[in-house]
Order: sequence, then C-alpha cells, then structure tokens
Amino acid sequence: MNLIIHKNRALQLFTSIGLLILSACSSNEKKDTQVGADTAILVTVSQPLADAKQALTVSGQVEASQTANISTRVMGYITKINVKVGDRVSKGQLLATISNDDIVAKRAHADAMITEADAGFKNAQKDYDRFTVLYKQQSASAKELDNITLQYQSAKSGLEAAKQQRNEVSALLSYTNLTASFAGTVTRKMMDAGSMANPGMPLLTIEQSGSYQVSASVPESEISLIKENAPVTINIDAIHKVINGKIAQISQSSQNSGGQYMIKIHIPDNEKQGLFGGMYANVTIPVTQAIKTNAGNRVMVPVSAIEYKDQLTGLYTIGNNHRALLRWVRLGRIQGSQVEVLSGLAANEQFIVSAEGRLYNGVAVKIK
Repeated sequence: MNLIIHKNRALQLFTSIGLLILSACSSNEKKDTQVGADTAILVTVSQPLADAKQALTVSGQVEASQTANISTRVMGYITKINVKVGDRVSKGQLLATISNDDIVAKRAHADAMITEADAGFKNAQKDYDRFTVLYKQQSASAKELDNITLQYQSAKSGLEAAKQQRNEVSALLSYTNLTASFAGTVTRKMMDAGSMANPGMPLLTIEQSGSYQVSASVPESEISLIKENAPVTINIDAIHKVINGKIAQISQSSQNSGGQYMIKIHIPDNEKQGLFGGMYANVTIPVTQAIKTNAGNRVMVPVSAIEYKDQLTGLYTIGNNHRALLRWVRLGRIQGSQVEVLSGLAANEQFIVSAEGRLYNGVAVKIK
C-alpha cells in the first residue's frame, strides 16, 4: 500500500516539473519573439525593374585625352634614355638622345661651305659695284656689266643654298634630342639605350596627366540615335564608380573599324580620382526613341543593392521568418545605376534596397 502511494506522489512530482518546463519554454519563446520584433532592422524592399529600352549601352576604355608616341626621324643608336615608365615629365623636357656624330660632321661641312660661299659672294658683290660705276661712266660695256651681274647673282644664290643646307642639317640634329611635347606621364618604354632607333618607330609613349576620356564604339545601326554633347552615364567596374559624362566627339567614318563608329566621352576633372588609362567602362547613352531588341525583358536591380564578397556578388532578400537572407547572384551588363541579374533572382521576387542598420544573414528585419 505504501509503495503505491509513493508511486503516485512521484508521478505527480514529475508531472509538475514537466508543466514548469513547458511554461518556461513558452515564456522564453514569447520573450524572444518580443525582443526580435523590437530589435528588427527597418528595411526598404523593391522588385526588379523591366529592361529599359530607351538607352543604348556600349563598352569602351578609359584613356588620356592626349597621347603621344615619341619617335625620331633619323637612324642611329640610342645613347641615353632619361626617363622610365611612370615618370612625370614637363613640356620640353629631354627624354632621350640619339647618336649624332655623323650629323655633327655634316653641320661642320655645311659651315665650311657657307664660309666659302660668303667669300665668293663678297668678291662678286665688289665686282658688281665697281662695274656698275664704270658702266655709268661709260668705261665698261653693257655686256661686261651683264656678265658681272650674273656672277653676282650666282654667288648670292650659292650662299643662300649653303645656308639652307645648314638649316636642314640643324633640323636633323634636333631630331636626335627627343623632348616631351606636353606635360604628362610616361606610360610605355619600347627601347633601351644601345638599341637602334629607326625613323617613325616609337621609343616612348606619353599620356597627358589629369585629363581622361572614354573611347567606345557604336554599331552602325544605332549611331544615328546619339548626338554630340549628349549626357551619358559611365560605369567603371574595376573601382565600382559611376560617372556622369558627355559625348565630346563622334567619328564620321567606320572605314577602318568594321562598321563600328568611335565616340569620345569626356570625363570631368573632378571625377578623375582613382582612374587609370586602360580601365574598361560601360557607357549608357539615353536615346529619344526605343531600341528594338530580341533579348526580352531583363531582371534589373540597383547597383547600390549589390553586396561584394571576394569574387562573389549577391543581394539581401527576406526569408519566411522575416530574417535577412543573402542571395548569391550572377551579374551581367550595367546600365547607369542599374545592373542586370542573370541568375539567382526571379523577376517577381522582392529584395532589400536599403536598411537602417547593418545587414547580415539571419538578422531580423521589418519592412517599412
């Protein structure tokens, strides 16, 4: 009998303990739910935009507004190169020198010819002046004066030819000293000291400092849609930068570019920070009429909503439990402030555009 009573008391005790545990768990769940609701991050959500067909997107490269290939017009060994790649140079600065011993010798020969021609000219001038006086005094015949006049003009022409020959040699000599035609930065060095320089073969390349533009090609089917001075949007993927530019030049011929028309897009000087020549750029050009395309609607989201993790790209969506979920996506072309999502997000799915706090996987969120 006592054994049965003890068993009943033990059963009642275990039942009471179980009820207390369930009550505590329920209380904790309510508390966690209340805390999660109170600490949820306020977010703004949106849905992907349909493909905007009122803009033309082309690819190009950043380049300096002015570029020069430094070469010589004479053949000779390079005796010295005073700069290296990356050096900043000023206008008129000496960059390289070419061996010029033979040209110096030709200049000395030209100087000697000038001295000889000048002596002959002075002698002929004296004879001309003397025979002119004698002719006026009727002490010399017209024939004699004509002969002396011809000798004088011949000597004068000989002196002028000698001077012009020296000018030619001096010009050749100047081509052995290569100088910078404008202030800029050395971006390429094709030869070293001791190499043979040939006429027209570049030795160095200089790009103007502080002024950049984008060079892009436009298909012939769409070149009529763009105009000079039209505003454009430039996106530099390498530095995640969006720049507002303007079309500065449109080529009028595609003869040597396979049906592509080259355009130049000016980049404002206040946007040059972080830019380097050769960076790839996507240019979005607004047009006045819709561009026909067979690609269909594309999934477009703001570039600002994209998260970059090493080599991966993603954006935050909202899970069923009202918590942020980082979704990895594959991106395509960029149009202005919008980027195409090739995979990872459906056209009817919501994603987080902005948040009033730091987002991470699993954090509670609340839609504004």
